[in-house]
Amino acid sequence: MEVELAFSGWSGILVLMLYGGLMLAVGIFAFLRNRKVRESLDEYYLGGRGLGVMVLFFTFFATQYSGNTVVGYPPTAYRLGYQYLVSVPFFIMIIMVYLLFAPRLYALGRRFNLLTPVDWIDLRFRSKKVTILAAILMLYGLGNYLLEQFVAIGQGVSGLTGGTIPYQVGVVFFIVIMVAYSWLGGMRSVAYTDTIQGIALLFGVFTLLIGSLIYLGGLPTAAETMIAEAPEKLGAPSGGSLTTWFCLLVLVGIGAAIYPHAFQRIFAARSERTLKRSFIRMAYMPFLTAGVVFMVGIIGISAFPDLTTAESEQLVGMMANALANQNAFFYWAMVLLFGGVIAAIVSTADSVLLTFSSIVSNDLYGRYIAPGADESRKILVGKLVGVAAVVVLVLIAWYPPGTLYQIFVLKFEVLIQTAPALILGLYWSRLNTQAVFTGMLAGTILAAVFTFAGYRPLGVYSGLWGLLLNLIVCVGGSLLSQASEANRQRALEVIGWQR
Repeated sequence: MEVELAFSGWSGILVLMLYGGLMLAVGIFAFLRNRKVRESLDEYYLGGRGLGVMVLFFTFFATQYSGNTVVGYPPTAYRLGYQYLVSVPFFIMIIMVYLLFAPRLYALGRRFNLLTPVDWIDLRFRSKKVTILAAILMLYGLGNYLLEQFVAIGQGVSGLTGGTIPYQVGVVFFIVIMVAYSWLGGMRSVAYTDTIQGIALLFGVFTLLIGSLIYLGGLPTAAETMIAEAPEKLGAPSGGSLTTWFCLLVLVGIGAAIYPHAFQRIFAARSERTLKRSFIRMAYMPFLTAGVVFMVGIIGISAFPDLTTAESEQLVGMMANALANQNAFFYWAMVLLFGGVIAAIVSTADSVLLTFSSIVSNDLYGRYIAPGADESRKILVGKLVGVAAVVVLVLIAWYPPGTLYQIFVLKFEVLIQTAPALILGLYWSRLNTQAVFTGMLAGTILAAVFTFAGYRPLGVYSGLWGLLLNLIVCVGGSLLSQASEANRQRALEVIGWQR
């Protein structure tokens, strides 16, 4: 996410400084409002399981829609044309997968006081090796995600300020602020900042669309340009492209829905009714966010025709520059837009960091290393390990060696291998512990080998080949195994079934 803005500079610095100060104030407010945040895992990591509808909605929104949605999706729509309308169903698919398991998981979370997705896996399978493998895969995926956000923060700050704030300074500045308010207020700080950035991002996106329609031409003008210069952009995906998009739909739909930080938001809801009402609002967001930025990309085809691939990556910055030159309102609106983009990236990163720390403190340290430790000590360990992970990831983002960067390419491909245990375990009492472990491990290895070898048979993503193998092993092994009646009865009790 690298944009160069001609109107940026000290106005961008002012917006970023105000945003940083506001985030620190939110952290202090959340800390002073509830001092239990230092000594209660529930309070620090789940906001006391008391998030209301609007805060829960916006923190879900921030989990699914990062700043990259605003800056990265329009250039892709610019290059592909109407084929990229498939980006809207990506987010619809995520909501559908949520609805498949979220209400049931919420009820179990309340019943058994679950804190993390690894908590659920440990409760369901009662296996140290399954729990640790799932925790490692989730930590790997979260570390990958954090690295992406850190790089995006530095590029975004440098672009918004016209290089006045260098990339490295931007990374360090916002990471220090993010760690500070997350350390102080935990989930409540994160959820409140998510609400602020969500409002700012929506305002900026709609302002960008309205300004583009007024000053840069609308969809009919873009259609005329495509008919004359690139008629292929008016067509739907076909052949290999259709296979790729379908596979990406499945990969993103399942992978994003089982983000560990998304799971924690399910547990943090005040009630099941609150959770469902938040999902109802989330159902509109694929059209109001992905749909809107898609239209911005299409309008860009006529506003800035014949851009190269590299140039098209600057599309949103170009369109923002054009609008900023129209009048003072659009000037400040576009500055606020990119401030909101950076805010969205920071809010995505803080959610990931909080969940990373919770898995360390609750699922590894608290369960296996020091099970007798009190909750305040577990929270402190999670914070310290989280800070150490941030330092390592910042060093990687600062000077990324080729081999290390390649290792961090995997995210969905690895994370999606936990889906059978997380989701299938909710509904099938015969799902066997050994089969789950073997399937998860085999799927991860296959996905990693295919990814690093650049091998994509039939155009299907490596993560989906790994998931297919994972499911075959899980289901086949469970059907062939002879689980003891005691284990089967325990599974029935855990997932709430009756004979």
